[in-house]
Amino acid sequence: MLKEVLYVGKNQWVVKYGGKWAVKGEGNKRATKVTDTQKQAINVAKEIVQNQKSELIIQGRDGKIRSKDSYGQDPCPPKDKEH
Repeated sequence: MLKEVLYVGKNQWVVKYGGKWAVKGEGNKRATKVTDTQKQAINVAKEIVQNQKSELIIQGRDGKIRSKDSYGQDPCPPKDKEH
């Protein structure tokens, strides 16, 4: 049996943006918000995903996915070992 996760909004990505960091909605060409630090971008993105019940994906400086966190309505959520 597959479990179903219900997401309402777009997933939000925290990505390197030149010398800064940006929050981008999945599939969007433009950044939602550009910040000086990754931590600032993560804080902005967390607010968005909590309101939209979506997923936060954080890329490291090398462009690889560093972290993911879901805020959807998962009926059987996994045990989060990161947070």
